[in-house]
Amino acid sequence: MRWWALVVLSAAQLMVVLDATVITIALPYAQRDLAITDGDKQWAITAYTLIFGGLLLLGGRMADYLGRRRIFLVGLVGFAVASALAGLAQNTVQLFLGRGLQGAFAALLAPAALSLLSVIFTDVRERARAFAVFAGITAGGVAFGLIVGGALTEFASWRWTLLINTPIALVAVAGALAVIARDIPAPRTGGYDLPGAVTVTLGLVAIVYGFSRAAEHGWLAPSTLGLLGAGSALLLVFVVIEARSTNPLLPLRIPGEINRGGALLTALLIPIAMFAMFLFLSFYYQNTLGYSPLEAGIAFLPFPIGIGIAAGITSSLLPKFGPRPVMVVGALLGVIGLVWLAQLSYGDGYALSVLPAQVVMAFGMGPLFVGMQAVALHQVRAEDSGVASALLNAAQQVGGAVGTALLTTLSVQAAEHYVAEHPTVDHLVERASIYSYDVAFYVGAGFFLAAAVVIALMIKDKPENLIEGDERATAAPIVV
Repeated sequence: MRWWALVVLSAAQLMVVLDATVITIALPYAQRDLAITDGDKQWAITAYTLIFGGLLLLGGRMADYLGRRRIFLVGLVGFAVASALAGLAQNTVQLFLGRGLQGAFAALLAPAALSLLSVIFTDVRERARAFAVFAGITAGGVAFGLIVGGALTEFASWRWTLLINTPIALVAVAGALAVIARDIPAPRTGGYDLPGAVTVTLGLVAIVYGFSRAAEHGWLAPSTLGLLGAGSALLLVFVVIEARSTNPLLPLRIPGEINRGGALLTALLIPIAMFAMFLFLSFYYQNTLGYSPLEAGIAFLPFPIGIGIAAGITSSLLPKFGPRPVMVVGALLGVIGLVWLAQLSYGDGYALSVLPAQVVMAFGMGPLFVGMQAVALHQVRAEDSGVASALLNAAQQVGGAVGTALLTTLSVQAAEHYVAEHPTVDHLVERASIYSYDVAFYVGAGFFLAAAVVIALMIKDKPENLIEGDERATAAPIVV
C-alpha cells in the first residue's frame, strides 16, 4: 500500500512541477486568443510562482496542524478547480486568477505530499528509494513540462496545458482516499502565528517578484531594489518573530541544524544552475537550431530519463556511503555538464555538442535531489515535517526566481558586449546569442561548484546517522 501511496504523491508532485513550465510554450497562443498585452503576459507564469512561493510555509504548517492527508486532498480538489478556471478563461483576468489559485493550492499540495512521503516511509532503504522517485519527478518534471506543453499546444490547444490537470487531480483524489491512511494532526498549544505567517508570505512574495522584475527592468531599477529590500526586511522581521514566538510557524531549530541548513542552501543554489541549462537550451533549440516547440521539448527528454536512472542508483548508494560523497559527485558532474555546454559555438549540433553534456548533468542532478530531500527531512519531528518540506520547496522557488533573473540579465549584457566587440562578423545575431548562452552556462557552473563546497563543509551525516535518525524520528500517527 505504501508504494501505491508513492504513485499518488508522485502524480501530485508532477502536476505542481509541470505547471511552472507547461504553459511556457503555450503562452504565445493564449496571448493571441485572449488579447493579452506584452506587458501583462508574464503574469500567466508569475501569478503561479509568486503565490506558490509566498504561501508555502503557511501551507506546510497547515498540513502539520490540520492533517497532511486532509490538506493534500484540499490541495488536489482546489488545484483541479483552479486549472479548469484557467483553462476555460475567456479573458485575461480569469486566466491570471486561475493561475494564482493554482499557485495557492500548489502551496498546500507540495509540502503535504513531501511530508506524507517522509512519515509513510520510515525504513531508511525504502525511504531512499521513495525519495529517488520523488526527486526524479521534481528535477525532471521541468523538462517534461516543456514536452507536454509543446505536444498539447501543437496537437490540441493551449487550453489543454491547463485543463489536463483537472482529470489527473480528480483521479489522484480517488487514489489518495483509497491508499493513503488518515494521519493524526500534530497537537497545537497556541494559535497559528499569524504575524509570522503574514511577514514570511509577504517577504517571500516580494523577494520572488523582485527577482522576476530584475530580469525585465534591471538590478538597479528602483522597483527591483525596493522589492528586494522590503522582502529582505520582512524576512528579518519574520526571524525575530519566530525566535520569540511560543508557537512559531517555522521553529528555527529546523534550518538551524547544520546538515539541514546545508541541504536547504543547496536547494537554493541548484535551481539557479539548473535554469542556466533549461532556459538557454530552450532558446538554443528553437532560435538557433530551428526546432519546433514539440521538437525542443523532445530534445530535453534525455534529461528526465537520465535523472531517473541516476536517482535509482543513488537510492542504493545513499544508505551505504551517506549523502555527502554522492551529493558532491552530483554537483561536480553538474559543473562538468555546464562547462561542456559552455563550449557551444556557431555551427555546432545537438548530438555531439548538447546531448552528452545534458546526460552528464542529469546524472549529477539525480544524486543531488535525492540527497537534498533526504537530508532536509532527516530527524525532523513528525509535527514539523510539513513546514520542513515547505521550507525545502520555498528554497527551490526562490532559487529558480534568482536563476531566471540573474542569468537573463547577464546573458543580455554578454550579447550586447559581443555585438559591440564584433560588429563585422558574419551571422552576428546567432553568434552573439550563443556567446550569451555560454556565459550563462559558465555562471551556472559556478553555482554548482558553490553547492559542492556547501555540501562538503556542512553536510556531515554518515550512513548510520541517517538510519539512527529514522529510528529516532517519531512517525506521524496513522489511523485507518
